[in-house]
Amino acid sequence: MTFRTRLLAGFGVVVLVPLAVFGLGIRRAMSGRVAAEYEQRVAALAGVIRADVARQSDGIAARLAALKGALAADNHFRIATAQGGDRGYVLDYAGDAMRLAGLDYLQVLDDEGRVLSSGQFRNEYDRPAPMPPLSGPALVRGRTAEGPFLALVRADSLRLPGRRFVLVGGTRVDSLFLARLAPDPELAVSVVLPGDSVSVDSSGQVVAELPYVETAAAPAGQARLVVTQVHSLLAELRRNVNLWFAVAVLATALVALLVAGWLSTRFSRPVTQMEHRAALGDLARQVNHDIKNGLAPLRNVFRHFAQVAQGDPAKLPKVFAERQSTVESSLGYLETLAANYARLSPQANERPTDVNAVVREALRHATGADHAELRTELPDRLPLVRVDPLALRRVIENLLGNAVDSLGGKPGTVTIATEGTGNGSVRLSVSDTGHGMTKAEQERAFDDFYTTKPGGTGLGLSIVRRLILDSKGTLKVESEPGKGSRFIVELPAS
Repeated sequence: MTFRTRLLAGFGVVVLVPLAVFGLGIRRAMSGRVAAEYEQRVAALAGVIRADVARQSDGIAARLAALKGALAADNHFRIATAQGGDRGYVLDYAGDAMRLAGLDYLQVLDDEGRVLSSGQFRNEYDRPAPMPPLSGPALVRGRTAEGPFLALVRADSLRLPGRRFVLVGGTRVDSLFLARLAPDPELAVSVVLPGDSVSVDSSGQVVAELPYVETAAAPAGQARLVVTQVHSLLAELRRNVNLWFAVAVLATALVALLVAGWLSTRFSRPVTQMEHRAALGDLARQVNHDIKNGLAPLRNVFRHFAQVAQGDPAKLPKVFAERQSTVESSLGYLETLAANYARLSPQANERPTDVNAVVREALRHATGADHAELRTELPDRLPLVRVDPLALRRVIENLLGNAVDSLGGKPGTVTIATEGTGNGSVRLSVSDTGHGMTKAEQERAFDDFYTTKPGGTGLGLSIVRRLILDSKGTLKVESEPGKGSRFIVELPAS
């Protein structure tokens, strides 16, 4: 070993060992003292959280009881559900009732647990829904057009003549909800759901557990409310100790760099790799630029609100009035971005439409069906339906394409049929002799991004469902593995 190598090795030992011993000693001495204070504060907060959750649960139950009484007295709803009358009234019922009751989540379910009316997402009609227990509060996974969310709910049931219904209502569990549970600024409350990869380490404590139901098919699990430290003395201490360790690592890196430089001068990576990373960075900055422009002012405003709320809460209304224009401007900017995407979807142009004429138009433009025998059953003198002809054609083309694809390139039959139902609507069906679907596949057939086709997007049937529900119609599927599928659309007559 040369003198230079011995000097570098000795330097590493002299610097790294004292730093490691010093950092570990400081951490050990302070952790015990801070941990005791932390335990006391968490114990006090746990009682507050449990009482607050119970109070909110009782409030939700009281509002559901009021809605239950109103629903029992609503003859319009009873007739619509019993005799297949005004479906639009049933679909809109939960949305109107949810807003009047001040809830964020409301569903009316039938006795099989399927959605009759959903306040937060009208397109959930006839889907199986999470069924929480009737005995107390629970957490469920709700859906909106923007995406899923978590809700604290209660459930109640009622029986109308010949039929049982379940009301499930609640409030959104988001960052604001969790912040209200933890008045201590140095402690935060989070939700750990069954199956989450996040584990509760020594810095967090479970203060409450609630039943959690994510889907209709999944069994109920237990969700945990966990308290963790945010800005604490222990966290600050650990950051400082980690800084000392970072210095030690840096010293080691410098020693390694000197040795590496002595042995070889080839440190740099190929230029092509660096250029590739630079290109990816430019792309990422381009994608994030517009969104950050809207979020940055909002972040600053809400930090200001938090400082005022902690230092001088009485000034909060005045500060809010001063900063309101900034919030509205940023929200307007983000809404404009969303509107630009929304313009990609054409507006509906509903008018009296001949279903058979649209079917024939779609068949004239059908492609890729050379191996399939296309049959039509289109009786004359069907009632006109009030629908956007372009939307109806998209529905037919999607269902026809799926039926042809289900044949798997083999000879088979695809049948498109229409008929009057006798109750003021027109039924359109597309059936095939393809491979069919299992019960599980039928349950998910209309979900966004769900597909069983290689290279499929999983959006075709989801778009079909949205277009039909927007036209106040219904859509269902009948299928059996190995025997084919039949998609049935019903549209109200004009």
